[in-house]
Parts: sequence; structure tokens; C-alpha cells
Amino acid sequence: MYVVAIAWLYVTLLMAATEPSLTAGVLTFGFYGLAPLALLLWLFGTPQRRRTLQRKESEAAPEAPVRPADE
Repeated sequence: MYVVAIAWLYVTLLMAATEPSLTAGVLTFGFYGLAPLALLLWLFGTPQRRRTLQRKESEAAPEAPVRPADE
């Protein structure tokens, strides 16, 4: 996944370098490269963040005492 992200940033950086002005280059890189990539990585990172949060909550919660079975 990160290889694709790095490649996308490389392509958009080259596109920004061909813009006629610095402002157009920065805006191209920001709006065509960084913003969509940040959104994509955030969306695809949601399941991992959820698993990490659940693991931390389960580690922080005290274990329920085990009751002996009634005979």
C-alpha cells in the first residue's frame, strides 16, 4: 500500500514541477496529490485503528472472576 502512495506522490510531484508558476505547482501537489492520498490512507487505516482500540480496551479491562460451577 505504501509503495502505491509513494508512487502517487512522485507522479504528482512531477506534475507540479511542470506547472508554469510556483503557486499552481503547490496547489496541484496539495489538491491532486496530498489531500486525496491523506484521505485514502485514513480510510484504509480505519480497520487497523479499530483493532488497536479494541485490543487496548481489552487489556485495560479487568478480567471477570471465574465462579465455580454449582453442583
